[in-house]
Amino acid sequence: MLHPDYPIRTDRLLLRPFRGDDLDGLYAIQSRPAVARYLYWEARTLDEVRIVLAERIKQDRIAEEGEKLNLALQRRDTGALIGDVNLVWLSRPHRQGEIGFVLHPDHHGQGFAREAATEMLRLGFENLGLHRIIGRCDGRNRASARVLEKLGMRREAHLRENEIVKGEWTDEMVYAMLRSEWARPGELTA
Repeated sequence: MLHPDYPIRTDRLLLRPFRGDDLDGLYAIQSRPAVARYLYWEARTLDEVRIVLAERIKQDRIAEEGEKLNLALQRRDTGALIGDVNLVWLSRPHRQGEIGFVLHPDHHGQGFAREAATEMLRLGFENLGLHRIIGRCDGRNRASARVLEKLGMRREAHLRENEIVKGEWTDEMVYAMLRSEWARPGELTA
């Protein structure tokens, strides 16, 4: 079982469970076509975000295989909701997990995704006892691929045109890290 003490503090962020008052902030992120470009969903309406938020509010712990921990990313200096980060427990017998992240475009390129994803790796390896954690992204999404690489994850696969997303064939990149490769955040390479 994974039920962290909240909020999780990093240098610049608070990672915390979603709350009902996050609707406007989450809508400001998920309503943008640029945010949804490489994801499975289209830009969302306010009503669609309301449904997504209701699900995310429940995703504050992992008790069983298949469950997802989905946390809001809040800037410590401004209090602004800037995105979310998640950890999915993929397999109990194989001790596998997956991380993911989505940020508001105004906060891209500033290291926030790496800072938050580092905490998801820590929770997965050190608290949930995972052996292997993956991260996947659309092959065109170089920014997400760079974040996964900066975390120290290695590219294990480049799947060519393996899925139709939004009506077009897309590539998928798969990155992974083993528990034995996990480094403390201060030990991560640039």
